[in-house]
Amino acid sequence: MAFEQYIENKKAFVLGLDNVLYPEKDYLLQVYYLFSEFMTYSEQLDSKAVIAFMQDEFAAHGAEAIFEKTAVKFNIPEKYKVNFALLHQNARLPLKLLLFQQVLSFLQEIVVERKEIYLLVNSDPLQQINKIKQMEWHGLEQYLKLYFTEEFEVEPSIKSLQFVIDQHHLNKEEMLMIGATDKEQAIAAVAGIDYLTVTKLL
Repeated sequence: MAFEQYIENKKAFVLGLDNVLYPEKDYLLQVYYLFSEFMTYSEQLDSKAVIAFMQDEFAAHGAEAIFEKTAVKFNIPEKYKVNFALLHQNARLPLKLLLFQQVLSFLQEIVVERKEIYLLVNSDPLQQINKIKQMEWHGLEQYLKLYFTEEFEVEPSIKSLQFVIDQHHLNKEEMLMIGATDKEQAIAAVAGIDYLTVTKLL
């Protein structure tokens, strides 16, 4: 078993979504593509130029203020910011989102071992559900228990993790949290749960 060292002494696994199960850029770049196509339809802009700019901007600076930067570059009216935000929540993607291959194998081994998987998902629930629905799960979806941190606090916090622990009567010593951010690692530390950065699996 490739992941035995992480699985053998644990019974419950808590994972995030973005950049833990899959690369978030795979979602965002498809949203940007759809937005560029919408701009061609609505404002007769060159979609290839728009998506090329957004891809370059994302690669250099991430998603922060990318609408504003694109709007300045192409004189896009402010009213389209609403459409841009809605696309993040309800985009129908051209391509399914694929899990990191090693994470997929890891989850499959957990299922074979009849252990529990909890998804503790940050950010806007509508957007995150939209992603989850368009992921290629290979049948794993039936084994997942899903929770949203925003149901407890706007920022990820110990509250949501503690709720999962209490709700399912979990033993902290038998849990492993897998994440991709310092915030997730800090929450696991406060909760007294072992933490694994996802890069160790990839």
